[in-house]
Formats: sequence, C-alpha cells, structure tokens
Amino acid sequence: MSPARIRLLVWKEFKQLRRDPLLLRIIFAMPVLQLIMFGYVVAADVTHLPTAIVDLDHSAVSRQVAEAFTASGYFTVDAHPVSEAGIRPLMDSATISVAVVVPEGTQAALDRGETAPIGVIVDGADGQTSGVALSYATQIVQQVNAHRLAAYGVDTTAAPGLDARIRVAYNPSIRAVNSMLPGLIGIICMISITVVMSQAVVKERESGTLEQMFVTPITHTEYLIGKVIPYTLVALAQATLVAVVAVTWFRVPFNGGPAAVGVVVVGLLLFMLTALGLGLLISVVSRTRHQAQQTVMFLLLPAMLLSGYIFPLESMPRVLLPVAYAIPLTHVLIVLRGAFVHGAGFAAMAGPLLALVGFAVLIFGAALLAVRRRLRGA
Repeated sequence: MSPARIRLLVWKEFKQLRRDPLLLRIIFAMPVLQLIMFGYVVAADVTHLPTAIVDLDHSAVSRQVAEAFTASGYFTVDAHPVSEAGIRPLMDSATISVAVVVPEGTQAALDRGETAPIGVIVDGADGQTSGVALSYATQIVQQVNAHRLAAYGVDTTAAPGLDARIRVAYNPSIRAVNSMLPGLIGIICMISITVVMSQAVVKERESGTLEQMFVTPITHTEYLIGKVIPYTLVALAQATLVAVVAVTWFRVPFNGGPAAVGVVVVGLLLFMLTALGLGLLISVVSRTRHQAQQTVMFLLLPAMLLSGYIFPLESMPRVLLPVAYAIPLTHVLIVLRGAFVHGAGFAAMAGPLLALVGFAVLIFGAALLAVRRRLRGA
C-alpha cells in the first residue's frame, strides 16, 4: 500500500467534486436545510386544528365553550355551520378536522342541575391528528366545566355539568393503516417516477447514445413521447397494485363509489405528470447520474416530511405551511385520503385537484420546454 497513491486518489476525488459546483452546493446545503426543516417539524406540537363550532343553544355557556376552544391555541375556529348537516361537507373537503356541537337546551339543562352533553366530532382520516384532537377537546370541555362550577362555589368533583361526547367520524377505530396506506400510493408513485425519469436523459448523454439517437429519423417529439409513456404505464400499474394490496390484504376500507374512484384516478394522473416533469427537469440540468441522484434526494426527502404524510400539517410552524402547500405531494395526499376514507367526490376535492392541475401544467410544461431545448443542442 502506497500512501502517495492514496493521497493522489483523494486529491483526484476532491478535484472532481470541485469541478461540479452544483453537486458541491447540494452536498453542503442539503444537510443544513433538512436539519432546519426537520427540527421545526419534529419538535412542534399539534396546534391550530381547523375547527367548526355548531352553536345550537346561543347561550352564555355555548359562548364560553367557543371562546375556550379559540383561546386554547390548539384549535382555530374556521367555520360556524348553522346545523350538524353542515359538518360533513367541510370534513370531506378537508376544510376542518374537528367539529364542536353545543346542542339546544344546554344552558337550560345546566340551570336544572343536569348533565349537558357537548358533541365533539373528530375526523379520523389522519389517525395521529385525531388522537391528539380527542385529548385536547376533552381537556378543554373539562376546564370550562370546572371554571363554571368554581364560579358558583360548587364542588367540581360531585356536581353534574358539561360532558364531552367524543365521536370519531369515518375511521372510528383510528387505525393508522386506514390513513397511511392510501397516502403510500402517492409516495410510491413519486419515488418510482422521479428517480427513473431523473436518469432518462442524463444516462443517454453520458453514454453518448443521445447523439446517435438523432442520427436516426426519430424526431424530438417522438423521443419525448417514447420516454414518457412507458414510465407512466409502469407507475399506473404500481399504483393499482398498491391499492389492491391495501384493500384486500390490509383491509383498508374504500368508502366511496364510482365518483371517488374517478377522483383517485384523475388525482394520480395529474400527480404523475408532475413527477414525470420533475424527473425530466432534474435529468436535463444534471451533468452526471450521480448529480441527478443527489438532486432527487435533496427534493424528495423534504417533500415526504413536509407533505403531512408523516407529521401532521397542524404540527408545523405557520411559516412552513406555504412551503408545505407548494409541494404537489401534499395535495395528492388530501385527494387520496379524502377518496378512500371520506368517499369524497369531485365537488369536495375540487380545491386540491385544481392545485394538481396547476402543478402538472407548470412543472410538466417547463420540463417539455427544457428537454426540447436540450435536445436541439445535442
């Protein structure tokens, strides 16, 4: 073993790294950015859960309940439906994840010295969030009751009062797989398509076959279509296989009808166009396959952690929420969970589907332009 030869090899590797400024920036920027983002996401508590309050009593105690939920910091009251029937559309569209119902006659029941139930409905589409929401809501109702009884000088351990009646909608058992596996379909599509497409152009450029390709009568458009179609079909087959295994093997319920199936298909197709476009863009800007792999890692890992798949969006600092909603995976997760767990149709999922249309047009369109420009220079 020669120390001199090893020193030369080490020098050569550093020399190659220095000649690749994009890869060098990714290597040093990636851990710092990920540490900052993950530190905020992992350490934060679940707060600002979007909540609706249905006040059917319009009394002093119902206002106390509403004020207690608003002031807690754990719940953000975004809606005031006039009846319980207004709760379902809000949950189907992922506008709210918690609903508090103060029934008519609550104040009168308390004045008679009777127990008055307060309904708390939690969306079970996200098992982690719903479990935390249950705990918070129960504590808040207990605190309101304790303060009210203490104001009258009544023994809080023996007197009747407000009683939180918890109900989990859509996923009563709060099975984690019921919300995680539908989201896994989107994760698998994103990883498989982006990783494969990121190698598509750069691999042929490295091996020199790209120039040989255009010696033949093949046009740029034919080349692009020939590249995109196989991977789209493979991704569709993967998504179908994962969905079938989730439903048949893991017993994940699909609560929707044909409209919900259509929502899943349309959502996944739009998301696949986005993933194809992202992979193509990475392949065009990368000089080597190693650089393309590093770029994919740089983008995919934050996308998974900030999309709400692992950590709830409600646990993130508000400054990171615009970043989370700028990630296409966030919207396809809402679509998949909404269709599987809620059985939501196109009307309820219009918002996230329109967002996916925007991402598909923007990213896939930019990728086509970039690839065509690159191919003209090949």
